Amino acid sequence: MKISIDQKLIPIFVIIGGGALLLISFGIRHSFGLYLLPITNHLNAGRELFGFAAALQVLMIGIGSPLFGALSDKFGSGKASLLGITLVILGLAWMANVQTSFDIIGAQALCGFGAAGCGTAVVLGAVGRSVKVENRTLSLGIVMAAGSFGQFAVVPFTGYLIELVSWSQSLVYLSFFASIMIIFSFALNFSEKSESSKAGSRQTIKEALREAFQSKSFNLLTLGFFVCGFHVTFVAVHLPAFIEDENLPFWVGGWSLALIGLFNIVGTIYFGYLGDRLSKKNLLALLYSLRSLLFLVFIFLPKTELTVLLFACVLGILWLSTVPLTSGIITVVFGPYYMSMLYGIAFFSHQIGSFLGSWLGGRLFDTYGSYDVMWWISVALGFIAALMHMPIKEKAVQRLANQQI
Repeated sequence: MKISIDQKLIPIFVIIGGGALLLISFGIRHSFGLYLLPITNHLNAGRELFGFAAALQVLMIGIGSPLFGALSDKFGSGKASLLGITLVILGLAWMANVQTSFDIIGAQALCGFGAAGCGTAVVLGAVGRSVKVENRTLSLGIVMAAGSFGQFAVVPFTGYLIELVSWSQSLVYLSFFASIMIIFSFALNFSEKSESSKAGSRQTIKEALREAFQSKSFNLLTLGFFVCGFHVTFVAVHLPAFIEDENLPFWVGGWSLALIGLFNIVGTIYFGYLGDRLSKKNLLALLYSLRSLLFLVFIFLPKTELTVLLFACVLGILWLSTVPLTSGIITVVFGPYYMSMLYGIAFFSHQIGSFLGSWLGGRLFDTYGSYDVMWWISVALGFIAALMHMPIKEKAVQRLANQQI
């Protein structure tokens, strides 16, 4: 027996379920930076090892995102996310029992591939298919804000757990926490019942891929997203250790990441709101430029509890505010039907940047004994990304020109 549901309720169910998934998965993923020092000390290894493991994790998210996106578009977002959640739980359990370099690398890789199934490609695709075009970017921003709240709530709690019960036992608790996502994954299935999800459905996957890769705007957007990944993962993985290197208390690292998440709630909703009213590409160029200016100021500021926490607050506004704008452009240009897959491809570029941001941060620290070079690289890349977004055209492809999305 088929269950009928009011079309007006579908976006609400999907936004709540998707927001809960990102809240938990983002919170857990952004807590990994707190394990850099405990695990490297446990393994008696340099920071490059953990940096590489964390880099591989984010790269696996990138590899998994278009794959899980295609599964989501073909078989349903709920089924794709359920598979991803299972892999995350297994990865956390493995990470809690690391004894060798292979263990930490393998556990992070498994967590990363699983996170692709319950991350932005699948969730934003489900939301994009469920809401009307006039509210789409704002809705994407609201879901991303939920993920940011997860970062705010889960990261300091994880830091508290590490100090209370040990790093290993805290990961066991995180694996139980991750299992809650199973409940919310079923809400994503409602996106397949939405009338908005049918736009562009006459295309095959091969045709959708060819159309995207022949688009200069899609290629520039994908390349620019690389810089976003480089920035956020360098900061997420290495900021806690950087803060301790500056002889600041351990709690400052956890609360810095938490404040980034808290203020990103404001940033994603605000820029999502602006994205439905102003040029998304211009807003993206502004965001990347502001990041570079912020890094530049931070390089020369004295590092105190106050300056670090203020830096985290401002960076939070700019943090993942790029995501609703980037995914919004993809949906405007190509339609919502294959949004999960196409956003997953752009997100793969994001995660290549994340890989380099994480690994290179550890490599350059082990080489030079500081993160100075990484901060300057981040400044340069931000300005380059801003310039790359200027030629992008926010215009539906000819195939969609006569369709009402």
